[in-house]
Amino acid sequence: MKIDPDVIVIGAGAGGPVVAKELGEQGIRVLVLDAGPWFGNKKWPHPNQNRGVEKESSDPNDLDGSLYRSQLTRLENDMDDLIKGKFRWGPADRRRTPWYRNIPDQALLWQSAGIGGGTLHYYANSPRAFPEAIDNEWPIDYQELVPYYEKVEATLPVEFAPSTTKDALFFYGAEKAGFSENRTLDVTTSGYRPQPNAILPPNEHLMDSNYSLKEISHMEGCTLSGHCGQGCPYGPSYEKMAKRSTAVSYVPLAMNTGNVTFRPNTFVTKVLTELDESGSQQAVGVQVRDTWTGETEEIRSKIVVMAAGCVETPRLWLNSDLPQNPWVGRGLTNHYMDMVTGTFDEKTLMDIVGVPTVNPFVGHTSSARLDYPGLGMIEIIGESPGISAQTLFGFSQYGYHNLHHHPSSSLWEQRGRLVGAELEKAMDDYPRTLTLSAITDDEVLYRNRVELDPNTKDEHGPVPLVHYSPSKKSRQRREELIKIATNILRQAGANHIHRSDLPPNYFIHLHSTMRMGFVVDTSCEAYQVERLFVADNSADYNALGGPNPTLTTQALATRTAEKIASKYF
Repeated sequence: MKIDPDVIVIGAGAGGPVVAKELGEQGIRVLVLDAGPWFGNKKWPHPNQNRGVEKESSDPNDLDGSLYRSQLTRLENDMDDLIKGKFRWGPADRRRTPWYRNIPDQALLWQSAGIGGGTLHYYANSPRAFPEAIDNEWPIDYQELVPYYEKVEATLPVEFAPSTTKDALFFYGAEKAGFSENRTLDVTTSGYRPQPNAILPPNEHLMDSNYSLKEISHMEGCTLSGHCGQGCPYGPSYEKMAKRSTAVSYVPLAMNTGNVTFRPNTFVTKVLTELDESGSQQAVGVQVRDTWTGETEEIRSKIVVMAAGCVETPRLWLNSDLPQNPWVGRGLTNHYMDMVTGTFDEKTLMDIVGVPTVNPFVGHTSSARLDYPGLGMIEIIGESPGISAQTLFGFSQYGYHNLHHHPSSSLWEQRGRLVGAELEKAMDDYPRTLTLSAITDDEVLYRNRVELDPNTKDEHGPVPLVHYSPSKKSRQRREELIKIATNILRQAGANHIHRSDLPPNYFIHLHSTMRMGFVVDTSCEAYQVERLFVADNSADYNALGGPNPTLTTQALATRTAEKIASKYF
């Protein structure tokens, strides 16, 4: 961008490209900065091997679906390895280590740097927040969010997931457990439903033997091949890939306005501020560092939008020496998750779903859910075998199952980490399993936080230190949800159930570290710094009641862009 932009957006994940597209359509010049690589852009044909010849891209003709398909291999280690994978929190150069965050042992913080951010690896789950979690809680009410939800749902688009074997089995168990279908977007009562996902409907030729699998993968529509967490390289062109990450949805739409430029490999290290004539502090630009060369520069703008996520946005505030606010970085919620996996024998499956296997990876990775306002939600997880082995059987606060000689509960045959013959048996049974995740409506607590580590710095300044410990009520809610999930599996006919008992520091759905009403106002503008806005999960007032946060972040980002345009342009 040869002239200073009107708006700088920090982060090209769930929220940043939404703000950029909405402002670009108003004729406002926007520069979006992201610390990671850009897959599927011809200016960076080898984004993990060299810096390329350009710094930025604003021409939608730079986007290449064939290149995107070749780079998103869907191989578990290649895409999702937390140390060297393409979807990691680290520089594009995979020879270098990830960027360090200080988190406790037995922890996983799954975030991706790059154009698309966490939506590159997310399951595309796009439910709305529970109305009761917004009304009388947030400084705005639920009905005010509805038109923005509707706009995002139409833009992506969001569709109810098609059912495969695992969904039929889940619905059967939920019915027998006493729940009814609740096929709605505005959830006020408990019930099950297909997952509202930002994934295109299935390819109309999916079952047509006249087409090869390769031909189908180059057509429009979902192939139901699973592996959503390893990216989705299926579609006729870049902007029509089946899984609607912001990289293939909002980014092309933003570029089509002619007013938006994206710049990867650019880590923002400081928000620049000045005092205006009245003595108020206002944002005037950013200081950045090129992640390939180490070069630094300052870029000026009229508005700065922080959309770097629940860890990096408060870190950036603190590293920028912005005004002290006791709630910056505080109030972290994380949906305190757990998982149970049921194993079924072939006869039971034949009787209930008419086939001898579930093959849980088939279809959308997370394709059905049970909503339970007041507790949270339960959703299907159909991950690929390798990630299932790691997450379900290799990560637990309970320790090793075989070291506990007395069962902790009669509800589950196994609990905790599996090794040796037990793990081998669990993975042999993988095709006949159904996994349910309990996702808790955890409470906002001041003690749960992102702060600066006083002892550790990287090339971008003091690193974030993340602390999360759920409340007694949050623990009780998780226990209730996991018992409900276990009962659904039993009612569906599972003859063996394993409980993962995940540790609290399983960071997937982070929210509320820059809370509306405490750090930002109802427009998501910072109370203490004018012209500085937040457009990521950190602006959430609470944990939304349990639903996945992405759609709410995108609805808020749409609304925030509207507020920016009306107030400052």
